[in-house]
Amino acid sequence: MEVRWIGVEHLRQDPPHAAFSFIFSLLLGAWSAQALEMSVGKIPFLEAVNGSTVMLPCTYASCIGIKNLYFSWQFNDNGTMQKICDSVIPTEDAKPDVKKYKEYNERVEFVGKNIKNNISIVLWNITFEDGGQYICFGRNPKEKDKNHSAIFNLIVVDELRVVDNTLTIIIASAVGGAIALLMGFMLLKNLTLFVLAKLEEKNKECLVSSSGIDNTENGLSGSKADSKPTPKKK
Repeated sequence: MEVRWIGVEHLRQDPPHAAFSFIFSLLLGAWSAQALEMSVGKIPFLEAVNGSTVMLPCTYASCIGIKNLYFSWQFNDNGTMQKICDSVIPTEDAKPDVKKYKEYNERVEFVGKNIKNNISIVLWNITFEDGGQYICFGRNPKEKDKNHSAIFNLIVVDELRVVDNTLTIIIASAVGGAIALLMGFMLLKNLTLFVLAKLEEKNKECLVSSSGIDNTENGLSGSKADSKPTPKKK
């Protein structure tokens, strides 16, 4: 029996199909750009002294706005997530009614209620056990329940470390000295070139002047030698 293989030609996209794919890609990109984004700032960590009070920052952003935005703060306790507080924000100008959980009830204060897009919290009287990752989570039903989270790291220490700036000062002094030395060298070089140029110009003037004097003297002596009386004809 002879087996015949039939090749299947790839379907080509007609212009309408290509245009539809392009428009769909644009819409998908625009939808991704409008997705909910949670942020804890440019510096996502804080080093604080045991027993002090700290603020855990978090803001949200959405290009198309929010409606019944759900947010929560959680603490990662060695892999076990402990909920600190959560709430629902009906609109951007509304003040959420924040619910606090368990041992955080007396030590947590929601401070973002009067600031737009701010859902930061303050943690009072921190202990070493409070050190770790804090997750700020948000979900926006207006974006078909798009959600996003940001992580903030809290480091609890006995005392803040004193930064030794000796090396920095030495490096800065060395760089400053090198720059000053280079500027002094360039200034001395320019001054030397200026003086040499002036001296060369003066020498040229002296040479031109002396050459003129010599030519004048040579011309006068020649005229005296040549000025003999013409013999009279007899």
